[in-house]
Amino acid sequence: MKYTRDPAEAREEIRGHAVLARHYRVPALHARLRVPGGYLLAYDRLPSGRNLGLLLDLLNTHEPNSELLAYLQQLATAYRDVILTTARPADPDLVVRKLYWDRAAPGGRLDTYYNAADFLVADGILDIPISHLGAYTLNINGQQLQLDWATTLGWLRTHFSTTKPVWTAITQGDPTDVNLAHPLAWFDYDTAGHNSIAGEFANFLWYVSALGGWLVPTYNPAAFLDHPATFDHVPANTPQLGPVSIDRGTRTVHIDYTPRLTASRRTAVTAYWQQLVQPVAAHLWAGTDLADLLRPYLVMRILGVYNLAQLTPEDRLLLLVRLAEAMSPTFDPATYFSPLESPCPAP
Repeated sequence: MKYTRDPAEAREEIRGHAVLARHYRVPALHARLRVPGGYLLAYDRLPSGRNLGLLLDLLNTHEPNSELLAYLQQLATAYRDVILTTARPADPDLVVRKLYWDRAAPGGRLDTYYNAADFLVADGILDIPISHLGAYTLNINGQQLQLDWATTLGWLRTHFSTTKPVWTAITQGDPTDVNLAHPLAWFDYDTAGHNSIAGEFANFLWYVSALGGWLVPTYNPAAFLDHPATFDHVPANTPQLGPVSIDRGTRTVHIDYTPRLTASRRTAVTAYWQQLVQPVAAHLWAGTDLADLLRPYLVMRILGVYNLAQLTPEDRLLLLVRLAEAMSPTFDPATYFSPLESPCPAP
């Protein structure tokens, strides 16, 4: 049973379910009822239980197993077939806009979170206003990077205001490890339809590598009450911040951190990349730099899910580090989403 207060969102859910059902396995929608204060949608209940029934549960293991590998292959095959069958370039106005274009538009989430806002990069750790960060060189694990906050926000808004066609395909749009059932099926349909393919890819990769194992259980633990094994793995999926220092003479900020991701989540990212992203890219974008295609969608997921100013100083700093890496000309998605854990370099 799904209760929705917003009538427009309920209509999008019903529409998205109908579109998705023609291409993917989804539970049947049996009833849509108008009730006081909103709408109630009644679906088939798929088999589930405590720590059972979702891709999340296959990822909440210490090591990947054959069940996870088989699931990932099935997932990639299903997506690859539908994407390559339904792929087409489309005007951005005809694309599902909720997660990207609407958030960048005037009055959208970027404005709600950050318009005219200034906050410290990391209170008590790095007491530099975010508006001044662009004046510093960031030495992150030995790599020299820059991050100008205002420029980044402006670039993101500009990207999602252009009318250049984007490659789309029929997908669920928000492919998180709680929206994918095990056995394989898809939940949550208000973003289903013709989605940006690059946005679909960036969403899954960022969710599996950062949101699902670290940020969402940290800031929205109620979402995992039926899957408490998630919390056992949060430390193993949380990057570890090392020494942070400022050289005022050279205006250089030194930040060391250790990326951390469980073997199961790393396996999921690698399989998705190799079995889905690369084959689709070979058909649609041969010779195109995938970093440039994925970057704006990844940056929107970093900035447009949680308001960075409301996170703990350490988590905020780690996300700003990840943002700087994503904005770097050397950004490499293949290693960015599946980092090899290594100790922080010596100071």
